[in-house]
Amino acid sequence: MSQSVDAAGTWTTVIGGELLEIPATIEGIRATLSPERAAEFDRVVARTHASKLPQVLADWALPAEALAEEDEVIARLKAGDHSDSVSQDDLGDGGGEAR
Repeated sequence: MSQSVDAAGTWTTVIGGELLEIPATIEGIRATLSPERAAEFDRVVARTHASKLPQVLADWALPAEALAEEDEVIARLKAGDHSDSVSQDDLGDGGGEAR
């Protein structure tokens, strides 16, 4: 997921070809969840190692269609279809700095 984070506490990402802002704070993500999901979120975040926290938060912040889109891309790549892919070698100097 390509993303940027603003000072207001949102991530900006592209999902389904559209620019979307999603919460980038624990409080913001929690506010979007039902009470049952919020309780599960609290349990997961409490057990998450700090090094993995950004990915866990992103997973909870992303809408279901974004996760489905990621699953489709992974399945396509596993099947050997690398169309629309860019080799890391083709990114040039500094290409790995921002996603």
